[in-house]
Amino acid sequence: MNDKTPASPLDARLRQLTTDALSARSRYGHVALLLAALMMCVLLGALLATEPNLPGRTRAAFAVMLAIGASWVAYATWVLRRRRPLLGNHRIVAGRMAVAFTALFLVAAVVASIGTDGAAFRAAAAVGAVMLVLAVTVLVRAHRHVARLRAQRLELERQLGGQE
Repeated sequence: MNDKTPASPLDARLRQLTTDALSARSRYGHVALLLAALMMCVLLGALLATEPNLPGRTRAAFAVMLAIGASWVAYATWVLRRRRPLLGNHRIVAGRMAVAFTALFLVAAVVASIGTDGAAFRAAAAVGAVMLVLAVTVLVRAHRHVARLRAQRLELERQLGGQE
């Protein structure tokens, strides 16, 4: 097709889908996530490196939090390096990570509340339960978004098949 031929709505939609970059809002959000996760990793790494007398459970908790922070750094870097929409896959990955990490937090808070009978741990478990509900909601919405994108892709493929 040459430049003087008017584009059909299908052509315009395909061109938009293939040339869109991450929105500015999405880029800024992922940059903020990357910076926050990096700061968390640096602080936790510094504590682990400079405080050899930390109790074993504290060291283990910090190491788990460091691994969680590193995975968020990897996720944000992956999204930002692509610079193109990942067709919703990045939302599913983030949702799964959020569910997994929040479930881990909730389990740890419940175990701690059972073992110590402390009100602070029960409150942390309650907050963790709310966070888990929110994380599952985000994951469900991500799956629905991807399903809509797949349906749109199938419709575009059907339309393309009808044009040939």
